[in-house]
Amino acid sequence: MSRWLFDLGNTRLKAAPLDARGHVGRVLAIEHDGAGFGDGWDAALPARIESAAVASVVSAPLRAALLDALAARCGRISLARTLPRLGGVGIAYAHPERLGVDRFLALLGAHARGGGPWLLVGVGTALTVDLLDAEGRHRGGRIAPSPALMRQALHARAAHLPPRGGDYVHFASDTGDALASGCEGAALALVEQSREAARSLLGQAPAVLMHGGGARALLDLSGDAVAAPSLVLEGLAIWLRMEESR
Repeated sequence: MSRWLFDLGNTRLKAAPLDARGHVGRVLAIEHDGAGFGDGWDAALPARIESAAVASVVSAPLRAALLDALAARCGRISLARTLPRLGGVGIAYAHPERLGVDRFLALLGAHARGGGPWLLVGVGTALTVDLLDAEGRHRGGRIAPSPALMRQALHARAAHLPPRGGDYVHFASDTGDALASGCEGAALALVEQSREAARSLLGQAPAVLMHGGGARALLDLSGDAVAAPSLVLEGLAIWLRMEESR
């Protein structure tokens, strides 16, 4: 019997147990195509769960498939939602339901790390950028296509442009490299411009936390950004603790 966290994103399901101290344990990742999980994914889940907390930003059918699988093995399921204020974090959105729960949970996870200000960069299907000041105030954010989505969109309109591959260089002499350089460079430029805008707003540059399935490539190029692969799950653990205390 155990407590588990589930982060259902647009391309992957990430799951992890909570240890006795409420910390996120070893993370399990299961790929999906947006419409279904494919074969064998159910067997990868733990056989018996005391309780589960779920954060989901996907379509209702895919979310229902996960909830059905959990209901067969779980005593209690909690669905995370965005709140105007929680755990010392206050969000900028006037309508909380319009801020994706993954972004909200990432804010919770970042604030719990202490310090700040933070610039949170999520690299998944979309590229999200959110600014959190040292007092826990969310100053707003940005949403753009991720490098992977840029590549897919270009390939969809011009099939001769490969949807993946290539290496980042400043001036490419090959189409694959040019595509990688242009799409990753666009993402990096947005992050850097956001960081400079944050410096002007707050009087100091925020530290950059990167998370999401596509973060690795940008981390290798961005210098001092910090990898935070479990940031959403960290925030979900905080949300669950607050939920259980109410």
